[in-house]
Amino acid sequence: MTWTPNSWRAKPAKHIPEDYPDAAALTDVESRLKAFPPLVFAGEVRRLKKQLASVSAGEAFLLQGGDCAESFKEFSADNIRDTLRVMLQMAVVLTFAASKPVVKVGRLAGQFGKPRSSPTETIDGVTLPSYRGDNINGMDFTEESRMPNPERLIQGYSQAASTLNLVRAFSHGGYADLANVHRWMLGFVDRSPQGERYKALAERITDALSFMEACGVSSQTVPQMAQVDVYTSHEALLLGFEEAMTRVDSTSGDWYDTSAHMLWIGHRTRQIDHGHVEFCKGIHNPLGIKCGPGLETDELLRLIETLNPKDEPGRITLITRFGSEGVKEGLPPLVRAVKKSGRNVIWSCDPMHGNTLKTNSGFKTRPVDRILSEVGQFIDVVSSEGCYPGGVHFEMTGQDVTECIGGAQAISEADLSSRYHTHCDPRLNGEQALELAFLIAEKLQLMKQAVNAGARQAS
Repeated sequence: MTWTPNSWRAKPAKHIPEDYPDAAALTDVESRLKAFPPLVFAGEVRRLKKQLASVSAGEAFLLQGGDCAESFKEFSADNIRDTLRVMLQMAVVLTFAASKPVVKVGRLAGQFGKPRSSPTETIDGVTLPSYRGDNINGMDFTEESRMPNPERLIQGYSQAASTLNLVRAFSHGGYADLANVHRWMLGFVDRSPQGERYKALAERITDALSFMEACGVSSQTVPQMAQVDVYTSHEALLLGFEEAMTRVDSTSGDWYDTSAHMLWIGHRTRQIDHGHVEFCKGIHNPLGIKCGPGLETDELLRLIETLNPKDEPGRITLITRFGSEGVKEGLPPLVRAVKKSGRNVIWSCDPMHGNTLKTNSGFKTRPVDRILSEVGQFIDVVSSEGCYPGGVHFEMTGQDVTECIGGAQAISEADLSSRYHTHCDPRLNGEQALELAFLIAEKLQLMKQAVNAGARQAS
């Protein structure tokens, strides 16, 4: 069958709402979206894929993070700025530790849909459709709010466009100046109960920046030091929206999904003969595949072959999500199988989704120690198999929320109710996200030292 942007409609597709009250209204919205300008451009997507090819070669590191599910209610310039600030801080730590570029991809400007484990939710004997993300329905537990509304797709597009506009302004307008980012990080080091642990690395970065400035290298003399590339990504879940945003690039004749630079296929929608894989195989964007418990090696290899038959570097990122207690058993067979196949992939770790629990008080949360443990184990397992642990994929916010327990702030179960703002899953706050960056930095430094020691012995 010849691929077209709508060929997915001939296949089954999970987690796409079938309960819109007016199918004609949905069709009308999707037709309107087809006439809207692209959110991203083919040239940007190709630039990201080139940078991701460097990651697959072990020459860079992928940092992918942002909201679990973006919210219409909490949309503001301050929230976008604060999320970007944390990502930039993390990138500085990782760049210095690994001595490699960090490719920055946000879960933003389009992460409005979430697959749910149950299609319905029952509270006090009342059953309503589950909240499935702001581009489908509302979070309020009312019949009106939980009814899917296609006009939300238009609002999602508009918010994504505004977000992208601001991110582009921040990333190229001086806000991302390396010296500024480092000063922000020093504030975290001073506040953190574990500040001494991070102080040495922060001081080394300070010394490096001072040396470069003394040599005449600063954002004033090298404009690139004040600019960064920040790309967008979201789960390719609502295929009607993704189809509407898919356009032919006039310079190459290839199809690109212009809703985001990078898309991923979720743990619940990766069936090889279903609609989500069918759609994604025809677009030329970089793709992620969530890999977790239940994924067999032959299924993963078939997915890679289907989605990247030409073995294009930078095309496929394998995002593992086993939980801290499942990494050592579930991950090694996949790494070995892919390595044996010779396929070009990026290995990245999602330490969030396998470490979710519900407290006695009813809050979903994620223990920071389990998150850090999964990342550490991921790096150890992948590197021990002779492959490169090239990225991390996490849910975080720049807001000072109390959603994940533990960490340097020692957030307890009792603290969760004070600033629990997520519309779906719990997120790391800014300081917890920086803890994660420093952990990865330490691991990458140890890897670098081991490689250097091996090279010295060989010589």
